[in-house]
Amino acid sequence: MKSEILDMVLESIATKRAVVLATNLESGEQRLLGRGDGDDDDERANVSTALRLDKPVTTGPDESRRIFYQPFNPPLRMVLVGAVHIAQPLSTMAVLAGYEVTIVDPRSAFAAEARFPGVALDLSWPDQALESLGLDARSAVVTLTHDPKLDDPALHVALRSDAFFIGCLGSKKTHATRLKRLRKAGFTDAELERIKGPVGLPIGSRSPSEIAVSVLAQVIETLRKP
Repeated sequence: MKSEILDMVLESIATKRAVVLATNLESGEQRLLGRGDGDDDDERANVSTALRLDKPVTTGPDESRRIFYQPFNPPLRMVLVGAVHIAQPLSTMAVLAGYEVTIVDPRSAFAAEARFPGVALDLSWPDQALESLGLDARSAVVTLTHDPKLDDPALHVALRSDAFFIGCLGSKKTHATRLKRLRKAGFTDAELERIKGPVGLPIGSRSPSEIAVSVLAQVIETLRKP
């Protein structure tokens, strides 16, 4: 790898920008491509696939040129709004799955290190916390409090961000009421379709840990699906 290419890769990593290093396996030529970049639709699809799957993609031997696409993705992040009981198993599982987890809750009695050892806690108001975190296309946001005073400010920020996943805990009735509030706040139906609610895959989960499994599974499904 040439020094100028290495410098560009390191800069992208430092600024948390997703890029793919495309190496021509015959000539050795290297290019750094961002999401949506490429010489044609096939190459843009290869770049997208490498970034989505977090693993290299190589064009086949029948292609006119053989290119190795090496992704360099920012870290996966999960922001949990509400230091409630479900957040405990969910934060643990998410860390094991490779996510940097931040729990946002201004209620210090809930967001206590004793309840969430080793997990980043933010006691700011949810909208302030999410703004400061700078949500990107590698960020998932899950609201858990059932309290509009906490969940809604977070959703206002998340819906205006590039977060790949936005989910909300609560019943179908609770979610319908939530959507009405957000429409009144100016969000369109197309924007609101980004919200997974009630969050979690329908696996019949009941306990906090089972619900956490269903939520994490839905996050992973959203991240990896084409």
